[in-house]
Amino acid sequence: MSGYTVAVLPGDGIGPEVTREAVRVLRAVADLFGFHLDLTEHPIGATAVFQSGNAFPPDTRDAVLAADAVLLGAVGHPALASARGERSPEAGLLALRHRLGVFANLRPVSLHPALGHLSPLRPERLHQVDLLIVRELTGGLYYGEPRGKDAVSAVNTLRYTVPEIERVARVALKAARQRRSRVTSVDKANVLEVSQLWRETVSRVGLDYPDVHLLHLYVDYAAMRLITDAASFDVLLTENMFGDILSDEAAVLAGSLGLLPSASLGDGPGLFEPVHGSAPDIVGKGVANPLGAIGSAALLLRYGLELPEAAMLVERAIDAVLASGARTRDMAPGGAFSLDTQAMGQAIAGLVVEGGSPSLMSSRGYGLSLEPL
Repeated sequence: MSGYTVAVLPGDGIGPEVTREAVRVLRAVADLFGFHLDLTEHPIGATAVFQSGNAFPPDTRDAVLAADAVLLGAVGHPALASARGERSPEAGLLALRHRLGVFANLRPVSLHPALGHLSPLRPERLHQVDLLIVRELTGGLYYGEPRGKDAVSAVNTLRYTVPEIERVARVALKAARQRRSRVTSVDKANVLEVSQLWRETVSRVGLDYPDVHLLHLYVDYAAMRLITDAASFDVLLTENMFGDILSDEAAVLAGSLGLLPSASLGDGPGLFEPVHGSAPDIVGKGVANPLGAIGSAALLLRYGLELPEAAMLVERAIDAVLASGARTRDMAPGGAFSLDTQAMGQAIAGLVVEGGSPSLMSSRGYGLSLEPL
């Protein structure tokens, strides 16, 4: 029996609630496919600060590097909103990404046919929306030096090197080959020298992928197109801050931030997490949507453990439960019935168990052979 170790970092707020359901689904998949999962839990974020004073404590640092993949809930707590250094949950998240060396964040965005009514956009703007945002994750303004502030001024440094741009560009171009062979690279090359280097480098790397159509857009125009013509995008390649903003904007296309998963990939263990935050206002109420976390578990199976058939089965179960009319509170208007967080996780896990042979998976391209990224 094959075995894998997954470091589970439930984090803060609703993180433990949604992560619990993702773990439930992972266990169901492991039982069905006959592999062993060693799921070890470790603190991060505010939870870790309250325990030890450090948002990314040494034991967690060691555990994530020893794992085959890392599943994260969410970080953040109102009591630590102004914390800095080791006591900042958000700094702990950045340190986690740096520790793992994950430089490419993948955020798939698509609209399930049953959820069109949830988006504020007109149905014609949502037709055939299926895009993948590839965001550079370890460079740019969030990490650049020097940085700091005093009473009268502040500075952050936007910096990228050619190798940083090359490696994330290759991830996007490879991903496009498994989709519709189109990459749109986002920058601000009319104003920023860093963006000029970004455009030049991406263009040069693109020559190695003659089968992929490469287009460049300024970020402001890309933000508008994401709302007015999202279906025209296949793979959207961005630097760190632009990707942070555009990927959250893209949540309006799916109808709920709670639906969106993400994968962060590098040279070591991958990091998998829903894109939503810790949502402290709904903690303990059983209304958090676990589908983003469960979708992240599917990405963990595909990219972290290289088990594409298992990932397909989880995605098929998510589709099936939504098609049945099941909804969490954020999706409840128009749904046939509303499930709490645990019941939704149980429904997905039950469908996984009942899913039968992976050979049955043919809808939405589930039969595709995926090239490793």
